[in-house]
Amino acid sequence: MNISVIDTSLPDVKLIEPRVFEDARGFFFESFNARSFEQAIDPNVRFVQDNHSFSRKGVLRGMHYQIEHAQGKLVRVVSGEVFDVAVDMRRGSPTFGKWAGARLSAENKLQMWVPPGFAHGFYVISDGAEFLYKTTDYWFPQHERTLLWNDPVLGIDWPLEGAPQVAAKDEAGCRLADAEVYA
Repeated sequence: MNISVIDTSLPDVKLIEPRVFEDARGFFFESFNARSFEQAIDPNVRFVQDNHSFSRKGVLRGMHYQIEHAQGKLVRVVSGEVFDVAVDMRRGSPTFGKWAGARLSAENKLQMWVPPGFAHGFYVISDGAEFLYKTTDYWFPQHERTLLWNDPVLGIDWPLEGAPQVAAKDEAGCRLADAEVYA
């Protein structure tokens, strides 16, 4: 297998470290291998969509989730660095309302597996960041919800450098106490 799996503070959220082959010419690694992912993470996951975004330094995107058609996300950064966060939104879970975060960068090549039932967001640390992610279901705007990124109950330790640049819908997100969650 060409990956190592690293546990986070939430048992279902995993960091994936690819095996990178480097020499004087550059590097090569498998950014996704279905067989390795199935063996290491979940044999039932099927990805249906790839997304690519670019954000400037200080941009905070999230915390997004869907109350129906929950999306699992396999996320990575191909340029720059972000602080990536997942929050458990599954009401019956022993880790409901808890978060896990990690720095993902083009340099460290780490990926984060954010399972269905988790809110997801990231903050750009570098001058800019290109962010790629695979999803296990399609985007349904009518089912999308936003958890307030700075809800004090969550206590996410964002590595902010001043006030982040946040979209209006993210600034208007719900606090955990008022959010629609998974049963």
